[in-house]
Amino acid sequence: METRALSRLSHRMPSLFGDLSASTLNAPAINILDEDNHYMVTLAVPGMKKNDFKIEVDGNILTSSSEKEESTEEKNKKFTRNVYNYSSFSRCFLLPGGIKQENIEAKFENGVLKIALPRKEPTKKPGVKKIALK
Repeated sequence: METRALSRLSHRMPSLFGDLSASTLNAPAINILDEDNHYMVTLAVPGMKKNDFKIEVDGNILTSSSEKEESTEEKNKKFTRNVYNYSSFSRCFLLPGGIKQENIEAKFENGVLKIALPRKEPTKKPGVKKIALK
């Protein structure tokens, strides 16, 4: 019962990054971490290579996409078999205000694409403020 309540709550919470993707059927799983001075967007993309990706920022929309096409041919005395595989995805996110777009960096390691979105100013946690009663 506690799990259902958490699931309902997570669906009600507004996302800081609006996912503008038309379809997420073939899209990789993502995580967005809120670090002290940047956001870190990670996409799980096993089997992909660094050159398979295209990452763009247009206005305040971040797009990460990939297209991968592979084909193999096996010839035998009695038959020829061709296997074709095509996969693609595109994820678009509406960036929150305060991102230094000129300093966005992307890195690909071990099947994980990481996109660092630096903030213009680090988030400062407000200190305790005493309010006097009048």
